[in-house]
Amino acid sequence: MTDLLVFNLAVDVDDPILGFATDWLNRLAERFSTVDVITMRAGRLDVAANVRVWSVGKEKGYGEARRALTFYAVLLRLLLTRRYAACFAHMMPLFALMGAPLLAVFRVPQTLWYTHRQAHRVLRWATRVVRRVVTAAPDSFPIPTGKLRVVGHGIDTTAFTPALSSGVESPVIVQVARLMPIKRQPSLIRALARMKQVGARLVFVGGVPPEQSADYQRDLERLVADLGLSARVRFAGDQDREGVIANLRSATVAVNLSPPGLFDKAALESMACALPTVVSSPAFRPLLGEWDPLLRVEPPEDDAALAERLDALLALPDIERRQIGDALRARVQAAHGLEGLIDRVVSVLLTGEVKT
Repeated sequence: MTDLLVFNLAVDVDDPILGFATDWLNRLAERFSTVDVITMRAGRLDVAANVRVWSVGKEKGYGEARRALTFYAVLLRLLLTRRYAACFAHMMPLFALMGAPLLAVFRVPQTLWYTHRQAHRVLRWATRVVRRVVTAAPDSFPIPTGKLRVVGHGIDTTAFTPALSSGVESPVIVQVARLMPIKRQPSLIRALARMKQVGARLVFVGGVPPEQSADYQRDLERLVADLGLSARVRFAGDQDREGVIANLRSATVAVNLSPPGLFDKAALESMACALPTVVSSPAFRPLLGEWDPLLRVEPPEDDAALAERLDALLALPDIERRQIGDALRARVQAAHGLEGLIDRVVSVLLTGEVKT
C-alpha cells in the first residue's frame, strides 16, 4: 500500500454540507497506508487511525496570509517525510493551484474533484496544473478539458436507507437544500399552493449559507404567509446527517430543483432512501428512465408543472410509489454508491484513468 495526500475544504463530521467528506476519507484510508489531509478548516473529527488531519486555521479565525503560510509549512514538511503516490484535491482548486509547484518538485500527480457550474479564474488555472479532473456527471464541470473523467457521486447507501414503514398521516414533501435562489424554493412554495392535494405538507431542510442574505429566508416565510400556507410549511434549518436522514424517512416524496450543471447529491440521497424524487436537471435522466415524464420538471421555475407532478405522485397507491422509490434506490446503488466511487477515484489517482 502507498500514501495519499488530500486537500479538503472541511473535515467536520457535524458539518451539514461537508460532513460526508469524513466517509470519503475513511474509505480512502482502506486503500492507502496513510492518508494525510490538509484542510481549510476542521471541526469534530471521526477519522480512521491512519488518517491525519492538519487545518490551516480558518476555524481559528486565521487571516488569508497566515493560512497560506500554514499551508506551505505543513505541505513542505509532509512532502519531506512521506512519499505520496498521489494528491487528491477535493473541491479545493485553490489548494491545488497553491500546491502545484511543490508537488511537481516531488513528482506527486494531482487530481482535482470539482462538481459545480461556476467557473472562476482559480479553477481555470488549477485545471491547467493538475493531471486529471474528476466530476460526478458530464455537465457538472464547467470548463471543457481533455483531463476530465466522470466518476459519479458517492452516496453511502448503508446510511441513506428507506424507512421501515411510512407511518405518515398526511403526505410530506421534502427539499434538502441550502436556502438560496438557485435552489428555487419560491417555485416549490407556489407549487404547493396550486396542488389539489390540500393536505400535503412541505419541509425545507437546510439553512441560509453565509454568502446569502438572511433576508432570503424572511422573504420565503413572507411568501408562505401571503399564500396562506403557514400551517403546512416548516423550515427545519441546517441538520446533521442523522437529521437529514430522519427527515427523508418521514417524507412521501422529495424535490430537487437545481438547474443544469448542478448534479445535486442531495437528490441522490433522497433516492437512496427510496423516495420518488422530482428533479429538474437533465443529468438525472439515466436514473429516472421510464419515470422521466413523471419525475422531472423543466424549467425548475414552472410551478404549475411541478404541482401537477406532485399531485400525480401523491395520487398513486402507496405500493406504486414504493416501487418507484425502490427502483431509484437500486439505480443509485449501482451508479453512485460510495464503494464504486472510491474504486473509480483511486483508479484515476493511481493510473490517470477510470477503472473499467
